Amino acid sequence: MADEPLETGLIGGAEKSEIKIVDYDSDWPKKFEAHARIIADALGSSVLRIEHMGSTSVPGLAAKPIIDILVVVPDSSDESVYFPMLEERGYALRVREPDWNEHRMFRTPEKDVHIHIYSTGCPEIQRVLSFRDRLRRNTDDRRRYEQRKRELAAKSGPT
Repeated sequence: MADEPLETGLIGGAEKSEIKIVDYDSDWPKKFEAHARIIADALGSSVLRIEHMGSTSVPGLAAKPIIDILVVVPDSSDESVYFPMLEERGYALRVREPDWNEHRMFRTPEKDVHIHIYSTGCPEIQRVLSFRDRLRRNTDDRRRYEQRKRELAAKSGPT
């Protein structure tokens, strides 16, 4: 059994869901902080960085009501450092992408929190944080981004 390849891509396959954009919720940062504490306690010194990312991390920006959390560990391909601990806290592995930045994504059973795991030094870390910070600083970009998100959500049906 130990030699069997691990499932990659979307663990459990595609799911139908509706893309719903809601107005900014001032409770999103508190929800991030609560989950960040759980993750930090679970992973201890294995976690190098925890950041709120994605649209819910940008004050005033409408978003899908899903808290995206960036977690940096020394080597995200070494799942033994975080997998059992996150699973014990109720988070389930949803994405395993060894061919794309060794990215892993866990989520809550309610599907309202996504935890993205990357290795230290991964360029994706800087990309997502730079985008977040730009939207936080630039009102015009934030407005255009929100408008486009709403347009695309309105055009989409269940996925």
